[in-house]
Amino acid sequence: MFEILIPYTIAIVILTITPGLDTTLIIRTATLETRQKAFQTALGINFGCMVWGIIVACGLGALLATSELAFNVLKWFGAAYLAWLGLQLLVKPRSSLENNINIQRTPNWFLKGFFCNILNPKVGLFYITFLPQFIPNDVTPFIWVMGLVAIHVVLGFFGQAYLFL
Repeated sequence: MFEILIPYTIAIVILTITPGLDTTLIIRTATLETRQKAFQTALGINFGCMVWGIIVACGLGALLATSELAFNVLKWFGAAYLAWLGLQLLVKPRSSLENNINIQRTPNWFLKGFFCNILNPKVGLFYITFLPQFIPNDVTPFIWVMGLVAIHVVLGFFGQAYLFL
């Protein structure tokens, strides 16, 4: 099993240190908000990875890989969410990098991180195509996939920690 886990861990470390949308969201939150909110965002992102892992482990990932309709629905929901975030930045732009204390509504940063991850079809496609090649024949696929995802989440969280500590 170590001959499977070593290449997986190396590949997942490379993935983790490569910046992407999740990293950008954490940097933005740490810069413009607080460290605590950036931490909550990272927790939401990693929870999204766990949900993607469950989707793949249950075989729903195969549905996304084979059903153009299911994939397009996810893709359009993700695009709509990103468009909504962009529109919010255009409609209510910040005038400075300082926090506005008079804001009445406090966003849930955990949910922002979660939706950023779960509505990103690239994460799902990565899990669907990448994880199955590291499942040995003599193991329970669900448990093994969730173990691989747990390794990714732990490494990802440590990789993200420098952004909000």
